[in-house]
Amino acid sequence: MIKSQTYITIPMYNDEKMILNVIKDLNSAGYNNIVVVDDGSKDNGYDVVKDNSNAIVTKHIINRGQGAALQTGMEIALDIGAKYIIHFDSDGQHDVKDLDEMLDTLTKGKYDIVLGSRFIQENKIPLKKKIILRLGIFFTFLLSQIWLTDVHNGLRVMTAETAKKLDLQHDRMEHASEILDKVKSLNLKYKEVPVTIHYTDYSQAKGQRISNSINIAMKLISSKLKE
Repeated sequence: MIKSQTYITIPMYNDEKMILNVIKDLNSAGYNNIVVVDDGSKDNGYDVVKDNSNAIVTKHIINRGQGAALQTGMEIALDIGAKYIIHFDSDGQHDVKDLDEMLDTLTKGKYDIVLGSRFIQENKIPLKKKIILRLGIFFTFLLSQIWLTDVHNGLRVMTAETAKKLDLQHDRMEHASEILDKVKSLNLKYKEVPVTIHYTDYSQAKGQRISNSINIAMKLISSKLKE
């Protein structure tokens, strides 16, 4: 019953090679309400999803960023009547097996949002990635006064009411910090749960570079100063 009320929102950018595997894994686990937002990809991902799956798929004409794609996906899911919304990546990094526990935690604990953490359990994280993520934890605490073990994990489960409140304004990767900032400022009830992250050559090639992480930090600081 819960799964029938749950919508998976997947932002997709140039993931034609992986997206059908991701959708298939979700379907096999009983998650059939899937919204894919092609964020101005240069490949044929949109057509691949449209022609080979039952997922709802829409497309941004230009690449706006992951935050914008998630916001579009959430708006579509809310319009359809979703009770629960899950953020899930299109590159195969997330593990479908984690979703049942996250949903169970959300509903039984009456949380507003449940956040995945790769640091609560053992994950083989590349050293450079681990350093960037650890620095992000301290940066987020300084900026938003919220202490978490993993601040840039894209796997999130939330109620429809929470999705409405988030109303993401940062189109690009700053959205991850914006979400945590709003979790704190809106006093949302949250919990972290351990999740598995699959690091492959493919997913790492699409990951954040140090230079981009610095740019994100500068944008967030600038945004805070304007408040």
